Amino acid sequence: MQPLDYTIIILFLAGNMLLGLWQGRSNKETSDYFLGGHKLPWFMVMLSIVATETSVLTFVSVPGLAYRGDWSFLQLAFGYIVGRILVSFILLPAYFKHGVTSIYEVIGMRFGHGIQKTASVIFLITRILGDGIRFLATGVVVQAVTGWPLSLSVLVIGIVTLVYTISGGLKTVVWLDSIQFVLYLGGGVITIAFILARLDAPLPDLLSPLLAAGKLKIIDTDPHIFTNPLSFVSAFSGGILLSLCSHGVDYLMVQRVLGCDGLGSARKAMIASGVFVLFQFALFLLAGSLIYVFFNGAPLVKDREFTSFIVRTLPAGLKGLLLAGILSAAMSTLASSINSLAASTVTDLMKGKASLSASRLISVAWAAVLIGIALVFNENDKAIVMLGLEIASFTYGGLLGLFLLSKSNRNFRSTSLIAGLLASMAVVFLLKLLGLAWTWYIAVSVTVNILTTAGVEALLPGRESFARK
Repeated sequence: MQPLDYTIIILFLAGNMLLGLWQGRSNKETSDYFLGGHKLPWFMVMLSIVATETSVLTFVSVPGLAYRGDWSFLQLAFGYIVGRILVSFILLPAYFKHGVTSIYEVIGMRFGHGIQKTASVIFLITRILGDGIRFLATGVVVQAVTGWPLSLSVLVIGIVTLVYTISGGLKTVVWLDSIQFVLYLGGGVITIAFILARLDAPLPDLLSPLLAAGKLKIIDTDPHIFTNPLSFVSAFSGGILLSLCSHGVDYLMVQRVLGCDGLGSARKAMIASGVFVLFQFALFLLAGSLIYVFFNGAPLVKDREFTSFIVRTLPAGLKGLLLAGILSAAMSTLASSINSLAASTVTDLMKGKASLSASRLISVAWAAVLIGIALVFNENDKAIVMLGLEIASFTYGGLLGLFLLSKSNRNFRSTSLIAGLLASMAVVFLLKLLGLAWTWYIAVSVTVNILTTAGVEALLPGRESFARK
């Protein structure tokens, strides 16, 4: 990196912190800190959702999927749109009807505070593991571009993000997410424009050989739908369920739409985010395909394809902008995670009995945990983006099952509900050992959760007295 690149990065990081400190003056109570006072514009919320969910995994790993393979990853995004429509009309109405701060309050209203706390703990565990993977992806990129040690990369990103998150709360997180989204999406556009200018050839001419070689294939007709996570049936249905869970029962995403001024705005933000994600995935897959052409298909280290391009080819200035985009992607997810972890802790575990100062201290504690998790994660032979999605699939089925049970006409005791949760998570580990594609984990685990809960409830004595009146 050249002095110009470092200048761009320093100005970017300083700007994030200053904006957070400036906006932090408007936070007077925890509702401002965790929900932005219910005054967040739906379009900004939509951009924040996209920035949070795709994060650095998109920037790093998705281009690599196109470089090594094809565009079949888009099949998941088609399912994402359907999943968000279901969230908007099945789950969001209940959240706005009850005016909750944490979505797990709905579970508490239905089944008691003990189950609310259980759901929150599952969310917390899923979040810290999933975001640990995102930190790993960030470290991979920053280390490759700057030569910094992984630990230094993680600490710099973590500390800067913590400063603006604890100062400004959700409002700052959403606004900075929106700015950061534009920045790292611009990184993809810059990459495509740079390659087209350098190769001096029309885009159709560059893509034609890839199309003939099957490297632009979107629909995977592989009949092994239970073992190949990117066969169409597996990917599309898995995308629906993954989005239904991640944007319906994972507080990290739902917290954003709760900051909207009403259900109508929340629905617009939720559904539009699915369309934007599809566009974004297509953009970064296109970037990966063009990098493949640029390097003539030379073998590169997995998940280093994009970083190799940045390091080897981009001039000073552009390299700094691309790295700023990568940092934006990482910080958007980390900031969202810190705020949602603190909100769930205060609301679900502490019953809302925490001051604004205490809430900020809890945010600091969760930031420390996330940084620690990132430092101990190791890479494996899977694409990082796929590993992140697989981790989420281990617990999402159990949470979705709880929310679906809350809509039934029967009540259930804690014993039955806990049994269903444990069974749903245990079966996922069994499925992994048996080699079933991770895109089926949610469908199987939510089914096991509901059936086990109902079965145990039927075996417990005096169950008639628990029927809803």
